[in-house]
Amino acid sequence: MKPVINEFPSADGLWSGIRLATDANVEGAIVVAQGAIRWVGARSALPAEFAGLKPHDGGGALVTPGLVDCHTHLVYGGQRANEFAMRLAGATYEEVAKAGGGIVSSVRATREADEDTLFAQAAPRLEQLLADGVCAIEIKSGYGLSLEHERKQLRVARRLGEAYGVTVRTTFLGAHALPPEYAGRANGSGDYIDLVCNEMLPALAAEGLVDAVDVFCERIAFSLAETEQVFKVAKALGLPVKLHAEQLSDMGGAALAARYGALSCDHIEHLSAEGIEAMRRSGTVAVLLPGAYYTLRDTHLPPIAALRAAGVPMAVSTDHNPGTSPALSLLLMVNMACTLFRLTVPEALDGVTVHAARALGLQDTHGAIAPGMPANFVLWNVREAAELAYWFGQQPVRAVVRQGRIAIGGNA
Repeated sequence: MKPVINEFPSADGLWSGIRLATDANVEGAIVVAQGAIRWVGARSALPAEFAGLKPHDGGGALVTPGLVDCHTHLVYGGQRANEFAMRLAGATYEEVAKAGGGIVSSVRATREADEDTLFAQAAPRLEQLLADGVCAIEIKSGYGLSLEHERKQLRVARRLGEAYGVTVRTTFLGAHALPPEYAGRANGSGDYIDLVCNEMLPALAAEGLVDAVDVFCERIAFSLAETEQVFKVAKALGLPVKLHAEQLSDMGGAALAARYGALSCDHIEHLSAEGIEAMRRSGTVAVLLPGAYYTLRDTHLPPIAALRAAGVPMAVSTDHNPGTSPALSLLLMVNMACTLFRLTVPEALDGVTVHAARALGLQDTHGAIAPGMPANFVLWNVREAAELAYWFGQQPVRAVVRQGRIAIGGNA
């Protein structure tokens, strides 16, 4: 396990020899004091009072806000590479399921693993994302599908944040799929949603394990009425909501989520004009997940032009999960968002910084470099911001300042 954040050196001091992504042609400077940004701007305009602070030489690196991965299912047991191979060999979804695959496979492996095992499996995955410049991450539950095992996933997510000194937002996704013990019941879906609403969510919220609530609203998962049932409980508990919306069909989930002031609607390949307008009015972020689109070999693009025209903020995330997006590089998702979805470079970079932070309700602490905000920024060994979208497979991180401490590149 990596050291806890307090063992990382402080980032306090004057960061110079850097180029801010907002104006890469001018030498910039960042002043960090007590773990927070005190001043940022052109080096030539640095107030005299900061000139004598401890120096940190950026070596000409480009600087952006720390990246935010706003949609992941990072904590789970096992993996599903065998299913990937089966599908490539021609197996249908039903054949994979009959062989014990699909989400049931991940539920079984997650239930069989204890907290320490889940932590040990998730830690290397988190380390790879952190090496890509991630400073905040969402981690969903949804592979336990019972109070005991959803609790276990969320507790591991909290532990990961503490151990690695990274901001973790936990999202309860108990309404992810129907657990196997409810399959075949006359009212299995309704009974399970009652369990989610009456027992699981209230208990986990009372334990302080839930930062937001999500539902998979789709014909193969949960209906609009069941989704709203969960949202009503979340609202009563004072928890924000998010939604897996319009991935496979237009269910009208985005409009429902917007009525509840959702932080984000995610996937949204089949998002309608009505859903876009509802999201615009509510300020809900559209989270694009090109990794799942790619893995599933989807051909139905999200309505990027309509979202852009409406001014709906677009975030980009890995959607890391064992079944449909085993992605461990947020920078690769930036490239995919540009190549597959035709985002511009500024849109894609905003998608993993300012808009991704907003999708987690973290806009006051992440996604920007501004006075008063905690110091979360990345130094990159690139000449221009477009390179962060252009290269794939490269690891251009020079240094990462996370939560006011130098987590990577201590000599920067």
